[in-house]
Amino acid sequence: MSNITKVVGQRIRNYRTQKGLSQEKLAELSGCHPTYIGQLERGEKNATLESIEKITAALGISLSKLFEKLGRQEDDATDIPLACYEFLSAKSKEEQAQLYKILLEMDKYKAN
Repeated sequence: MSNITKVVGQRIRNYRTQKGLSQEKLAELSGCHPTYIGQLERGEKNATLESIEKITAALGISLSKLFEKLGRQEDDATDIPLACYEFLSAKSKEEQAQLYKILLEMDKYKAN
């Protein structure tokens, strides 16, 4: 599958785990089959727009939030800000706050 399929699947997994939902619970809330949710998260299936709409509604996020910053990168391997965004989006709000504090502390001690 394409890179965008894998990225969207990973984002679905990130938001699902952030909300504390199992694949089965997300499937129930969205009206999709649990196997389909797993296939999407692993990037094995291309999602339909209809299923994406149902999944984002079940996750309580907007379509734009799911697709935020997709397709802008020229080279995935060197897009550090996007990699950081993806890493942080997989964390809970509390973990995000802690990581941000760590970054701020590290920035204080950077070499001039």
